[in-house]
Amino acid sequence: MKVPFSPPDIGEEEIREVVDTLKSGWITTGPKTKQFEKEIADFCHTGRAACLNSDTACMEMTLRVLGVGPGDEVITSAYTYTASASVICHVGATPVLVDTAKDSFEMDYDKMEAAITERTKVIIPVELGGVICDHDRIRQAVENKKDLFTPANDMQKAFGRVVIMSDAAHAFGARKGDKMCGEIADFTCFSFHAVKNLTTAEGGAVTWRPIPGVDDEALYKQYMLLSLHGQSKDALAKTRLGAWEYDIVAPYYKCNMTDIMAAIGLAQLKRYPAILERRRALIGFYDKALADEDVTALRHFDGENASSGHLYLVRLNGKDRAFANKVIERMAEDEVATNVHYKPLPMHTAYKDLGFDIKDYPNAFHMYENEITLPLHTCLTDDQADYVIRSFKRALREVSC
Repeated sequence: MKVPFSPPDIGEEEIREVVDTLKSGWITTGPKTKQFEKEIADFCHTGRAACLNSDTACMEMTLRVLGVGPGDEVITSAYTYTASASVICHVGATPVLVDTAKDSFEMDYDKMEAAITERTKVIIPVELGGVICDHDRIRQAVENKKDLFTPANDMQKAFGRVVIMSDAAHAFGARKGDKMCGEIADFTCFSFHAVKNLTTAEGGAVTWRPIPGVDDEALYKQYMLLSLHGQSKDALAKTRLGAWEYDIVAPYYKCNMTDIMAAIGLAQLKRYPAILERRRALIGFYDKALADEDVTALRHFDGENASSGHLYLVRLNGKDRAFANKVIERMAEDEVATNVHYKPLPMHTAYKDLGFDIKDYPNAFHMYENEITLPLHTCLTDDQADYVIRSFKRALREVSC
């Protein structure tokens, strides 16, 4: 039996939506993108959403909306994918990486608070695996250091404190109590990449909480300008008879979503409650099947809090990276694909070259050194899920011998 790690779950509904788009004559940013944005905002309980071509673009454009640049600092986790930090570099700001708490995939919030200086403009928490961070603690830290904050423009003045921008690439559909991911942080950026729970092949969206003195429509238009070369009219507006003329208000960027992408997303969104339920069922099966093993899995469901169930991260208690890699190799012999989330940023060349050293992030290294991510997706059958567990248990026994 062959088990891929994370194939896209594409069915006839998505195919019909894409064919309808192709036949419509409108394939770039147009009516379906606008409809997708509306449905995302409704789903996340927010006033507006802006769709772009990736979560990375959403994060970078948000930093640009906020006027973050050279001389500023932005804090994020050392335990994440490069996109959480590379966007900081893209705008010319300085990334500040914070170690995780002991035996946790989340930042050490005390260390995060200590890292806030008069140069800090934004904190980027990472909702790893679809589990929402402790935003109450993050907001408390920001309030505690509010006196250090000096706004550099009107948008920053509207906040009057460090801004919280969630990298929720994994967390579309997660909730904390009665709050959906998307309405918790000041800004929330989602990914709809091919491997995500909800996909548009590539793509992303940003939502935001109400900002005192800032009009949602004006902010939305700023995202549109940033994503389409600073052009004052998008292609849809220019198609109206006699409305060809436009202005370029600034030499901006090109990262818009297309209607082909949005068509996939609209179909996926209709199916999304069932997608989330299936992921929850698979996580429950894995949790029960591994209850007697000496492993620790990321906890996805806790009382009223629910993850999006994006990744099934497992730590092999007391083991090292060499052992974990042998388990991965043994499972590969069974044709079960696994992964590792993540190799901490200070271990990568790009961040070493920026002066980061993994020795300064012992907890992040400890989380990484024995982590394996098992396949978790809605194309996974019950038989395949059972086969994954049998392969995993067999590998744990054989590698330990």
